[in-house]
Amino acid sequence: MTDLQQRLRDSFRWRGDRTDWTSGADVTGWWRDPVVVAEIGSALAALHGADGAPGAPGAPGTHDAPTVVLGPMSRGSLLGVLTARALGVGFVEVRKDPAPLADSDAWWLTTTAPDYQDRHLTLGVRRSLLSSGDRVLFVDDWIETGAQAAASRRLVEMSGARWLGAALVVDGLRETRPRRELGVRALLHVREL
Repeated sequence: MTDLQQRLRDSFRWRGDRTDWTSGADVTGWWRDPVVVAEIGSALAALHGADGAPGAPGAPGTHDAPTVVLGPMSRGSLLGVLTARALGVGFVEVRKDPAPLADSDAWWLTTTAPDYQDRHLTLGVRRSLLSSGDRVLFVDDWIETGAQAAASRRLVEMSGARWLGAALVVDGLRETRPRRELGVRALLHVREL
């Protein structure tokens, strides 16, 4: 286990009784640790060989290097910006229940399968922010059902861009199919918390 992974574990808390559906994960301690903030973007980028090291698969200038990082609001946006910065690429936020600001404000939209709270969310990305030449790395803090990641992949496909995979802090998937289909790689598995 790396120092970063240990710091993530040490600053994480379960709130409530984990056997009760009202309990939850508290990741707010992650943002208080300056080492986590400094290193997490590079660590997430490295999960898909996109750490920028010369000769590394996905290094800048190679065929599989991300051209953009995609992350859902809100923690996916925070982590996505840190990862994009580490990669030297831009970031696109996946908005939940987006509303166009004008008739000319065009969006790619899709609805999720039930998420971890059994909700169906409408997710969207402004059409002007993704293009067919983009190679997209999805970043978020946690994956449990894969619903938001799968919907985000549909948005990427709608734009004609290419999905490279999903880089997560915590993998909480109970099924292997979404992990394989979405190319999920994570710094920690939920069992480690």
